Amino acid sequence: MTLAATATAAAPLVHAQALVDEKDATAMALGYVSDAKRVDARKHPAFAAEQSCARCALYQGQPTDKSGGCPLFAGKQVAGSGWCSGWSRKA
Repeated sequence: MTLAATATAAAPLVHAQALVDEKDATAMALGYVSDAKRVDARKHPAFAAEQSCARCALYQGQPTDKSGGCPLFAGKQVAGSGWCSGWSRKA
């Protein structure tokens, strides 16, 4: 199988990644929530209402995607509407 054929065959696997569970150890450590409207601002004072995964520099999906990859949660996807304390402003 050629490299291109291998990449094409593997492409569907990227879309099949599971969403991060909020009870996952990494998710809990980073304060991840699948809906940024539920962020507890008392626990995360740096949070601002306009922040969401889809607006984070680490988000690997398109801004309009419902979910996308994130290097903080290897092998899983985060909700575009989500948030965690690893949030970083896009340049």
